[in-house]
Amino acid sequence: MIKYIAIFFLTLIVAFAAENKCVRRFSVSQTTQPEKVLGGIVRGNPTEKKIALVFTGHEFADGGNTILKTLKKQRVKGSFFLTGDFYRKYAALTRKLQRNGHYLAPHSDKHLLYADWEDRSKTLVSKDEFEKDLNDNYSAMQKARLKIPEPRYFMPPYEWYNQQISDWAKLMGVQIVNFTPGTTSNADYTTPDMKNYRSSEEIYNNILSYEEKNNLNGFLLLIHIGTDPKRTDKLYNHLESLIKELKKRGYEFVRVDELLK
Repeated sequence: MIKYIAIFFLTLIVAFAAENKCVRRFSVSQTTQPEKVLGGIVRGNPTEKKIALVFTGHEFADGGNTILKTLKKQRVKGSFFLTGDFYRKYAALTRKLQRNGHYLAPHSDKHLLYADWEDRSKTLVSKDEFEKDLNDNYSAMQKARLKIPEPRYFMPPYEWYNQQISDWAKLMGVQIVNFTPGTTSNADYTTPDMKNYRSSEEIYNNILSYEEKNNLNGFLLLIHIGTDPKRTDKLYNHLESLIKELKKRGYEFVRVDELLK
């Protein structure tokens, strides 16, 4: 008799634990809050089929006109995070981007490395250096005759930062954002001589494969506006095909400020 009572209570305990586990999983998957890493937003609402195409740029702008034409043709608004050097060198292109309704924001004036690669918690710049770097980036935008949009979002150089950098940015009224990991889209900067090189075909297939296994709800999908000439296989040449395919799968493309509002 004692044996059967023990089994009965053990069954109840297991069932209760399983139920709680399911509830926790459901509650996490149903959250509508943006996902953050070290104070930076890396994903929007995971329950909505919306994607923000984000583009970063520093030295190269070879994809600028191709991207602009593609977005216009597909009636998609993108978000561009560009360095001060980029705004100074390619001012005409950036004005054209803004006239077409795209979101333009900073990416560090000089593309500084803010945090150590090996020990991310180690900040490599002082607070004054960081503030000057970000302010100089905004000054370059103003000198290029660009409007600075609100709210102010900022994607750090190398897409690498830490909590201290996020805190400093917030004190300046700026929210850090970063790409959503998982698709390898950010690897479109790699060149064939690199160990981590990924072809555009591989990246393209990785994006669609990730979407099939998971989803791209609320994703900040990163592509570079230009890459080293050593990379002749440019991902931005496949952008129109990618947009069309993701539209077929039910996704809507929005600016980052619309994704995170």
